[in-house]
Amino acid sequence: MLSQPAGPTLLGINVIFVASILAAVAAAAVMLAIYAAVTVRDPMSKRVKTLTARREELKAGITTGARKRQSVIRRNDTTDRMGAFLAKLKVLQDSQIKEIQQKLAFAGIREKEWAVAVIFGRLVLPIALGLFAAAVIYWADYFPAWGPMKKFGAFAILVLAGYKGPDLFIQNLATKRTAAIRKGLPDALDLLVICAEAGLTVDAAFERVARELGRAYPELGEEFSLTSIELSFLTERRMAFENLSWRVNLDSVRGVVTTMIQTERYGTPLASALRVLSAEFRNERMMRAEEKAARLPAIMTVPLILFILPTLFVVILGPAACSIADAFSNGGPGHA
Repeated sequence: MLSQPAGPTLLGINVIFVASILAAVAAAAVMLAIYAAVTVRDPMSKRVKTLTARREELKAGITTGARKRQSVIRRNDTTDRMGAFLAKLKVLQDSQIKEIQQKLAFAGIREKEWAVAVIFGRLVLPIALGLFAAAVIYWADYFPAWGPMKKFGAFAILVLAGYKGPDLFIQNLATKRTAAIRKGLPDALDLLVICAEAGLTVDAAFERVARELGRAYPELGEEFSLTSIELSFLTERRMAFENLSWRVNLDSVRGVVTTMIQTERYGTPLASALRVLSAEFRNERMMRAEEKAARLPAIMTVPLILFILPTLFVVILGPAACSIADAFSNGGPGHA
């Protein structure tokens, strides 16, 4: 019996198989886009639940004693089991947990027990992806045309992706969230100035700004709402401002926090200080926009060379090339 010929390959990879996978991914992306467009959700619905939970937690911490506070803290059985497993392996360090909790706070994840899940993922994902790569590359020999170096490179890349994957995911979330907060901070300071000049207290001003900017900048609105809640319930107002700077990885927010603490301590006018900060942040935002505009010609050089110039050459030289080809196919201009 004759064996069926294998499909076309490129660098030892079955082109039809890869094309099928890409087609499936494209179809899934289209379905996901349609689902996201159809099911539009309120961006503040989840954040309102978070704010309510934080308010109840602060209320419970004030009204209950020190021994009863442990029962108020929500426990996660899954992360508890992960923590017990990591503690047996002696890979759970307090400094490492605090560092990951800081990164999670920058990303908007305030459940501190998820730091244990990140450490567990760092431990488990490299092993799982490494076993998968070893089974596919070496045991099943799915890529027989690959050499030893290429096989080892693919194996190492999957193991490294498993170790760095959780950190890269959290860093991506934190970067997007920081950019969104940076974008809305000058507008928030302007509204804080108006509220301060209208005679509102600091916590009422933060709550008012959060309510006004909740739709346009939901991340910033959530942070201001949390700060307003903590200002109302914490015994030291300084702690509420320090928590705000701990949750947001922005030097401008730290400057606002420092200004707030100084006005609370020394009684300096809040509106004038915030007005100076707002003008400074607006100038900084304008400078960043000008910097991006100045980089635009250099960034557009590569797409211009790769996509626009070849098309232009085809449009200009195409008719001439077709005329020359027709002339040569007819035997030249002297052909009878």
